[in-house]
Amino acid sequence: MSKRQLKRYTQEFKDRAVELMNSTDHSVPEIAEQLDVNPKNLYNWRAQAQAKRAGGNSSEMVELQKENKQLRKELAQLKEEQAILKKAAAYFARDIQ
Repeated sequence: MSKRQLKRYTQEFKDRAVELMNSTDHSVPEIAEQLDVNPKNLYNWRAQAQAKRAGGNSSEMVELQKENKQLRKELAQLKEEQAILKKAAAYFARDIQ
């Protein structure tokens, strides 16, 4: 079994790919196929470019995205718990009357 070689792309290539994504109506998978790049790379490069434009560090952006994901998960769980408690309160209130 041979080892798979990782491709290294220059920053200029990444910038041009992001520019192509932003300036055309083609989908990311289509552009990825044209450039012989994994679509996930294109999405990552675009996120990094947006983070640079926003003035933030890309590692800071990744941390914020992780935190946001965790908070959304927590919020969904709390909403579910709240719905269960509302149903339980209605059930027990019915027994009292």
